[in-house]
Amino acid sequence: MSDAQYSLILEATPPSRTRLFESLAWWEALGWLRALDAHFVRFLAELDSEAPAEVLLAAALTSHQLGRGHVCLALSRALAAPRDVLSLPPLEEGAPQAEVPLPEDFLQGLDSATWAARLAVSPLVAPPGPGTTPLVLEGERLYLRRYWSAERAVAAHLGERLGRPLPVEASLAEPLARLFAANATHDDMPDWQKVACTLALRNRMTIISGGPGTGKTTTVTRLLALLQTQALSSVASSHGLRIQLAAPTGKAAARLSESIAGAVKDLDVDDDVKAALPREALTLHRLLGARPDTRRFRHHAGHPLSLDLLVVDEASMVDLELMAALLEAMPAEARLILLGDKDQLASVEAGSVLGDLCANALDQGYSPHACEVLERLAGISMTPDAACSPLADHVVMLRKSYRFDVHSGIGALAAATNAGDVAAFRRAWDAGYADINWLTAARDQMAVERAALAGYRALYRRIAAGATATEALERLGDFQVLCALKRGPRGVEGLNARIATRLWREGFIDDHQGWYAGRPVMVTRNDPQLALYNGDIGIVLPDPEAQQRLRVFFATADGARAVLPSRLEACETVFAMTVHKSQGSEFAHVLFVLPEHANPILTRELVYTGITRAKRQLTLAGGDARVMDSALHRRVVRDSGFADWVAVLDEEETS
Repeated sequence: MSDAQYSLILEATPPSRTRLFESLAWWEALGWLRALDAHFVRFLAELDSEAPAEVLLAAALTSHQLGRGHVCLALSRALAAPRDVLSLPPLEEGAPQAEVPLPEDFLQGLDSATWAARLAVSPLVAPPGPGTTPLVLEGERLYLRRYWSAERAVAAHLGERLGRPLPVEASLAEPLARLFAANATHDDMPDWQKVACTLALRNRMTIISGGPGTGKTTTVTRLLALLQTQALSSVASSHGLRIQLAAPTGKAAARLSESIAGAVKDLDVDDDVKAALPREALTLHRLLGARPDTRRFRHHAGHPLSLDLLVVDEASMVDLELMAALLEAMPAEARLILLGDKDQLASVEAGSVLGDLCANALDQGYSPHACEVLERLAGISMTPDAACSPLADHVVMLRKSYRFDVHSGIGALAAATNAGDVAAFRRAWDAGYADINWLTAARDQMAVERAALAGYRALYRRIAAGATATEALERLGDFQVLCALKRGPRGVEGLNARIATRLWREGFIDDHQGWYAGRPVMVTRNDPQLALYNGDIGIVLPDPEAQQRLRVFFATADGARAVLPSRLEACETVFAMTVHKSQGSEFAHVLFVLPEHANPILTRELVYTGITRAKRQLTLAGGDARVMDSALHRRVVRDSGFADWVAVLDEEETS
């Protein structure tokens, strides 16, 4: 829409609409609303010149919620906390924001039922079902049609996979017992890895969730061995199962490949079974066949993936639309196994599918049929829960960490954070654990920079000593600075610039701007032509064949792969990265930089994710007691309709 057309609409609108458009312009200028959201409302106003202010406001907030990870706008939540549906910072004394109208100024006298009724009669809004309106109203939730369709598609595909349990051969009891014989058991806790493997044998879809070190990869590798053993012994299958491994990012795919390859070596199975197990994981975009400059994939319902079983690691990072595309491309009879940590941050894009599906996993038991299979096949006795959701038999939470023991401060902090237990968090810091450290001079920016410099020295000394690209990439995982914020002096942008400058001044790198040897980079946009995807991490080094030329090296299953810097159109320096960008990665030592003051972005999930990226050592910089108290009490809540979908499943089961 041109500025002239917009001016005509503004002049022809009632005062309430005029005031709304003026407010949208203010909100956009102040950064409370995205430009995309404001343009969307202007587009709707052009479609319906009589749309009332409360309808256009709902559209603006729905669009803005997508940018914050929500699939829809929950009307009741917006009415209860109108300022929370904008990116509204704390109002500063004397700032012009005090005179700007706020969402509640347009919602006076409305309740969710009245607001929904006014939306329902708008030509811009339609009830659930086929249609062309840009907005869909389901109950008290308002969606953009594309996201309503994606949510319904995911629900439908998953619903189809919950029924019809697969037969499980009794002959698998012996290899199942052998594979899990070394697991330590406790009288008060079943072997949850064995539970997950046993239930997955009967399911077309299984979700295995657990924190770092709980053995998700170990469990799924043993499951693949059992299923491949069964397939290879069947007269109907001469080649075994076609198994594919995948993850949302290149880094996560590389870690999955490495973990699976290591786990396969330790399996107590025949060599032909080991040979039939996959070692290399692909990114989901590569698996689906991402088409450049479109949202479409080569594989879809009309051209499904050629596989019998798909394992997706780091499933918490898979957003709603990508999950819908993946499920659409899955063959109907193929098995799907989702691995991930439900307590991690959800995907950057809209939706938290894994978190929604695992919401009640710790509180529910298993159905009588599932308990019978556990007893018969695994010798595990559990009390049946006849009232459990149909989803319950498909979700297993791994509870025991094999990485963090009672002497691990990282494990203690992670557990306290996950539980929102402020007192336990403080006790962990006061206990003197050797693997955690609070940078006491965190308010001093130089102290943070010195800590970062100390962490990176080993990498650059190895590079100076002639390390190969593969060795440099391995060292790159020894230390990482993580930030809660992107901007500001304690954010990624500021720290990346200052760390690079310090390294340059001390002679570790030859430059600190542009392309220079030693620069760590992260790909920020999928590039199928280069087989590089969002989240892939590389390092700039001299070309071994011509030292005056620079190349960017990325890790692959066969070693390091070189790419010309000029071919990387979307990448950023990652001496420091956001916690969001670190998902799917692990580092030996993490320097976790927190803001000095409480911030809405600092949530329990973000703190937990940052802490658990560290494998052996964690240094926390900043974040005093009040900041941590605020973070541990603040949880990420993403609005979606999955709870209603599960309720519908329950009704269908009981009818």
